[in-house]
Amino acid sequence: MLWKADPTFYPSPKLAAQAPQEKLAYVAAFNPKGDGRPDALLVVDVDPSSSTYGQIVGRTNMPNAGDELHHFGWNACSSALCPYAAHPHLERRYLIVPGLRSSRIHILDTKEDPRQPKIVKVIEPEELARRTGYSRPHTIHCGPDGIYMSALGAPDGEGPGGIFALDHYTFEPLGQWEVERGKQYLGYDFAWHLGYDIAVTSEWGTPRMVESGVIPEELLAGKYGHSLHFFDLRKRRCIQTIDFGAEYQMVLELRPAHDPTKAYGFAGVVVSLKDLSSSIWLWFKNGDEWEAKKVIEIPAEPADAALLPPILKGFGAVPPLLTDLNLSVDDQRLYASCWGTGETLQYDVSDPHNPKLLGSIHLGGIVRKTPHPARPGEALNGGPQMVELSRDGKRVYFTNSLYAAWDQQFYPDGIDGWMVKVDVSPEGMTLDPKFFLEFGDLRGHQVRLEGGDASSDSYCYP
Repeated sequence: MLWKADPTFYPSPKLAAQAPQEKLAYVAAFNPKGDGRPDALLVVDVDPSSSTYGQIVGRTNMPNAGDELHHFGWNACSSALCPYAAHPHLERRYLIVPGLRSSRIHILDTKEDPRQPKIVKVIEPEELARRTGYSRPHTIHCGPDGIYMSALGAPDGEGPGGIFALDHYTFEPLGQWEVERGKQYLGYDFAWHLGYDIAVTSEWGTPRMVESGVIPEELLAGKYGHSLHFFDLRKRRCIQTIDFGAEYQMVLELRPAHDPTKAYGFAGVVVSLKDLSSSIWLWFKNGDEWEAKKVIEIPAEPADAALLPPILKGFGAVPPLLTDLNLSVDDQRLYASCWGTGETLQYDVSDPHNPKLLGSIHLGGIVRKTPHPARPGEALNGGPQMVELSRDGKRVYFTNSLYAAWDQQFYPDGIDGWMVKVDVSPEGMTLDPKFFLEFGDLRGHQVRLEGGDASSDSYCYP
């Protein structure tokens, strides 16, 4: 515990955007082979002046096999500076790293040696279930009064999914967060507007619906998630649900405005049953009610059925499969990862109601297999999936694996894990030809940046 605020905490997004450039990135990587070897948290050198730039410089193996590391996050962030924060002297020190398949949660300490994080606590799935009733922990957010985590469902593989909390100091699970969940049953991501005392949750599916891959019959029947739920953050009660309609399947990533005076955010929808398009929706406050509207549509690309995996052959097209979003700290640029077509899209969202496409980069893709500049003659498998953005908005990092069972369905020839970097300037986006990191037998998923990034922190001052 510190007697002064952690220097990586910033009261406002304006100040956070002026933070020093990150030198390390942490990557959750899982072993897809099922050969008894564990997953690992990898440490990557992202300092262009370093002799080991673009290389793995640290690795922490998990104590068990089969966790399938997925999303993870910091124990504390800039929200600790909020005026009502109960814990203003926290450090951004620990990484909370759950296994999405095992439901085991690992606490890693980065303070002594940031390149060699140490596991200091493991929360077993039985303890998580006993204390919270939840299973398959997914998204982590550091709040001013605790560590919040979403979960896909219950230990039996069904619902409901929801949110639970961990204690800031002991990391013990405190219990289910919701007092009244209303219509909310499916879980996935969550976000909040601390300035408005509002939390927002999205929907994927129950563990049973996702752990073996997409279930076509349930997808076509519109049974995956298609709603947003708004909660009173203090009372922990659902106050409103917005249903996009069963056509819009899998409302996944949520990216709220960083400016705490702004009451809006973006939600990504993976697929439309009408035409396989993906879409991005804006949620916003209108008077006393919340509304949502589709502001971006990303069409599917026609393709020869012979080039498509079995799950797509009958459609004759490649869906974008929008699986991640990231919003710059200044709320000016939105990045969208189209894992199916292998395209990264950059939008000007200075007017969130009227986004403008600024540019795109192709890399990999189910059919295109676009190579990277570092391997100009090699077809690249996978596509941009997880996306993380530096606080100053000048560097974007991507990895190419979604989830083992879904990787197999959409990329049946296999995915060789890689990580790449895009440099952003007023002229557009450019792939860094010197940054192409291959993970060998592992597949990388979420990336977190040393000292914070565009999706780690929440701010209470404009």
